[in-house]
Amino acid sequence: MSAAATAVVLAGLITAAGPAAAAGPACTPDILRLPSLADGPAPAGGAVRAFGAGGLVAGDSAGLPAYWTADHAVHAVPLPEGFVSGQVLAVNAKGLMVGTLRRAGEYTTSYGFTYQRGASEVRLIGGAAASSAVTDVNDAGRVVGMEGGVAKEWLNGAVVRELPVPADEHPSVRIVSVDGINARGDIVGTAQTSYEDDQLRGKTFPVVWPSGGGYPPYSLRVWTEDDWTVRTAAAGIDDRGRVVGHEDLSHRDWQERKPAVWKKPYDALPNDPGRVKGYDHVTFDGLSPATNVAVGSAMTFVEGYANFLHAAYWPGTGAPLALPHPAGTSPDSRSSAFAASDDDRVGGTFYDWGAMKGSAVVWNCASKQAYAPQ
Repeated sequence: MSAAATAVVLAGLITAAGPAAAAGPACTPDILRLPSLADGPAPAGGAVRAFGAGGLVAGDSAGLPAYWTADHAVHAVPLPEGFVSGQVLAVNAKGLMVGTLRRAGEYTTSYGFTYQRGASEVRLIGGAAASSAVTDVNDAGRVVGMEGGVAKEWLNGAVVRELPVPADEHPSVRIVSVDGINARGDIVGTAQTSYEDDQLRGKTFPVVWPSGGGYPPYSLRVWTEDDWTVRTAAAGIDDRGRVVGHEDLSHRDWQERKPAVWKKPYDALPNDPGRVKGYDHVTFDGLSPATNVAVGSAMTFVEGYANFLHAAYWPGTGAPLALPHPAGTSPDSRSSAFAASDDDRVGGTFYDWGAMKGSAVVWNCASKQAYAPQ
């Protein structure tokens, strides 16, 4: 057989059965459906949102902040009195977790927390005196999030800096979320402006604050400005300073989602890596610290609803790919990915539509499982 013919045959095998194995350490590809805090005939779902050291993963289970140890056992983060739900959003190599909690009856108000694995209780940001959200932590223990509408960075429970609005932006600009911190201490968030100047104007855009606070923040460029139906938000920043996120257009039944990647020196429009084959839209909702991987969801909207939802995986080049669903599950099942590790794991959520059963899930050796749908 000629070299060209061999390549064609191999390409057919890859698209039918999965991609060729990516270079890297040997591992066994599998899809791990993690146990729930409410396991039973039809347990409530959950999601993996962060990877720690020593096999630790964290996220939420049955609506509660939770983590799983290397033996796959599920553990609940202890809730303070009066709090009924929440999620872990990040964990560092030392087992320090951060996330958000909610009180009974306060469905739209969150309160940020930190929790050291093995401790008897969480630490509430600001004593839960104001609405807050703690979204990320790096291995140096620097924690980032929002408190009382102000973007902040904490260390050992104390505020070390408030994150300013870029000085050259319109006076109406405010920070609406802090979305990530990398190993060096660079922070990424999302800002929003809205004002009237003969018509309603405004935009939503990512902002990067360099580590240490000695440099002014960067306003990242976006494709769409002066359109209140469009929001461009960051999802995280890796150790090279690369930022991922997505542009969302939402107006009644008209919905669009476009993945976005910004690179230093942040002087250009973001790159759009494309779509997963067979899906109209993609979001990037997480990234690995150092291996250029971004993960999220591929979707197709029907009458304004994401009726088709599939975990997406982008290796840093080419078009985004899909991650497979567990064997034997309904073809209408849905999944999303929220976290990626440097050792080729992806975490997210999976819902088997046929069994009406959801679970937190980890794709091991994800690069060897990602594929381009037929």
